[in-house]
Amino acid sequence: MRMIIGVAFIAAIAVATPALAQHDHQGHPAPVQPPPAEAHAQHRMEAADGDPHAGHDMPAEPATAADPHAGHQMPPPVPTETPPAATGHRPGVPDPPVRGPSAAASSGPAHAADAVFGTAAMAPARAIVRREHGDITSGMILIDRLESVLGKGRGGYAWDAQGWYGGDIDRLWIKTEGEGRFGKPLERVEAQALWSHAIDPWWNLQTGVRHDFRAGPDRSYAVVGVQGLAPYWFEIDSALFLSDKGDVTARIAAEYDQRLTRKLILQPAAELNFAARDVPELGIGSGLSTAELGLRLRYQFVPEFAPYVGVRHERAFGDTAAFRRARDERAGGWNILIGVRSWF
Repeated sequence: MRMIIGVAFIAAIAVATPALAQHDHQGHPAPVQPPPAEAHAQHRMEAADGDPHAGHDMPAEPATAADPHAGHQMPPPVPTETPPAATGHRPGVPDPPVRGPSAAASSGPAHAADAVFGTAAMAPARAIVRREHGDITSGMILIDRLESVLGKGRGGYAWDAQGWYGGDIDRLWIKTEGEGRFGKPLERVEAQALWSHAIDPWWNLQTGVRHDFRAGPDRSYAVVGVQGLAPYWFEIDSALFLSDKGDVTARIAAEYDQRLTRKLILQPAAELNFAARDVPELGIGSGLSTAELGLRLRYQFVPEFAPYVGVRHERAFGDTAAFRRARDERAGGWNILIGVRSWF
């Protein structure tokens, strides 16, 4: 009987022990511990035992699973061309023609600031600007042609050179040209001293004096002319001469540099001479007295030095040709040229 009572007492203590363990020493209930469970007890296992994700509740896959930005709200695409509204261009409508400024753009005063501050205040300011920004004095000497002339019964030499010294607007301009035969006195030497004034960025008005030295009588002339750069890069030199004997003559010369390569340059040139009346002592007839066409091909080793070869054809007309024949000279013909062009 005592054994049965002892076993019942031990069983009662074993039953009461879990209930006492759920209270701490202050009377607070202890947290309920979840019962131990298998790691995959929550998973719904499928028949495929080899799939580690079998039975998992997977989230719904979007339609474009490969796109990392699927479902994002993307910004609008950036236009690749400027819209017509931004440029003012309408499809189907041609662009307006590109023209220079209107005549009204050049009708205002030369110095608009004078209307506000007065000429007395602005003139010294303009003088300072010119002195500090471009009012410099410089110079150049150009030997455009220094050549040997090889022709039938007329071997000789010729030159054409010019130089200037001054500022951007006003310069002293010197020109000289001439020709002769080897072993004989000079046939013709011409020298000009001119004041050159820039009338725009491309053209210079030139006036001064000219003097000719030759085997016959010397002549001095008053000179007025225009020299500059015509459209399409034609270099023009034209002048009107009035001699101390009252003879009026004129000359116009043009040349053009055609660059075949960076160093190889083809230069066609032309010169026309006119006279108002016959000048028998100088062998000049009225009207178109002489014309000259030349073609020179030069190789520019450096900009300052370029040898060349070429050809030249000269022809006298009217009374000028008659004066030459009377002196037992040719009225014209072809010549081969070998020379050099240089400047410094």
